Amino acid sequence: MDIDKDNPIAIKTKAFALRIIKLYQYLQESKNEHTLSKQALRSGTSIGANVREALRGQSKADFGAKMNIALKEAAETEYWLELLHEALYIDDNSFTSINADLSEILSMLTSIVKTTFKTNDRK
Repeated sequence: MDIDKDNPIAIKTKAFALRIIKLYQYLQESKNEHTLSKQALRSGTSIGANVREALRGQSKADFGAKMNIALKEAAETEYWLELLHEALYIDDNSFTSINADLSEILSMLTSIVKTTFKTNDRK
């Protein structure tokens, strides 16, 4: 069984990574923007990579730690996308669309991390 094909967060983060790759290519070719887009590419593709690692974690703690890293990468990606939008490299419609996907991922990851690290489970 391929857990990535059946897991909603794995599916969404991989699709998001592909959107980020396309955005990066567009910004490189059409806007000649290299610095911010590279940062968004790194953090945006890292979300799914950390989710995949988490799904193959050796323990609940390993799973939680990797999901928490994915959450942090998603928050960083949100920052870079905001900068690209406010610097007028991304138009309003494109930003609204990609940010909606990211917001959903952030909500899912937040829920996963909170569920994994319930306060009564910490020792």
